Amino acid sequence: MELVIPSQKHQNTFLDAISEFEDEGDQGFWRFSDYMPDTIEAYIERILNHSKGIDLPPNWVPSTTYWLIDGDEFIGHINIRHELNDFLLNIGGHIGYSIRPSKRRQGYGTKMLGLALPKAKKIGLTRALITCDNNNVPSLKIIERNNGILEGEFEQKGDLPSKMRFWIEL
Repeated sequence: MELVIPSQKHQNTFLDAISEFEDEGDQGFWRFSDYMPDTIEAYIERILNHSKGIDLPPNWVPSTTYWLIDGDEFIGHINIRHELNDFLLNIGGHIGYSIRPSKRRQGYGTKMLGLALPKAKKIGLTRALITCDNNNVPSLKIIERNNGILEGEFEQKGDLPSKMRFWIEL
């Protein structure tokens, strides 16, 4: 099991995972606020550019995306944001991740975050902010298993759940 830079090598299992996410109603991480890629090549090019600060949608920061691969299968993705803006400081944090539905509750999220923390340190972070909805028990456990220390909760507007904010020293 390893974190890899996204590539076409794993496109078939990546596309299978996208179907799983969409079947459960998640329109998630493969879409951008300003653009919907129509090919996996375009998607990969865009996220590779984001790591260099190129083609960022409005209010986005540079970020590096990795895919968790087990054998030759795409399991999930993790995104390390190089800096925080106001939104990320309160809601999104430095690191966001997702495991494909068929692979959840098998320890992959904990392992993926553990593999990503040294990569976050390598880009210059000394500690990482990670957030999760206060009703997202699996994500809460992933963060706690990786030594996340709860700082507090950020109340969101409307019916949205509050965001729990954790820091992990790198």
